[in-house]
Amino acid sequence: MRIIAVITDAGAVQKVTAAIESDAGESLPDLRQALLEAKAGLGRATTPGRILVRQAREKSGLTQAAFAARIQTPVATLRDWEHGRFTPPGGVLCLLRLIVKHPELSQELAEA
Repeated sequence: MRIIAVITDAGAVQKVTAAIESDAGESLPDLRQALLEAKAGLGRATTPGRILVRQAREKSGLTQAAFAARIQTPVATLRDWEHGRFTPPGGVLCLLRLIVKHPELSQELAEA
């Protein structure tokens, strides 16, 4: 994240917080703490792939174990994708996009 790279001290955090809140047009109470945690390397980054994996699983209405079985991948791999440790390969991303748009496809995978 580029914003984090320019934050060097608490004063910079305050300036960045003020700028973001100004752009947002509202107070963001947890923003300062989030920026400090990000600068310290704490917390998790949410990536598009991570969001997509979770959306597809939730749209299918399945648990992690059931969804992993449905897409024929180890549950540990699915967890790694959902937690952002790894990004799913391109073919899986394509399948996940289809499941998000057409959740009934998940059921068809079970019948195949």
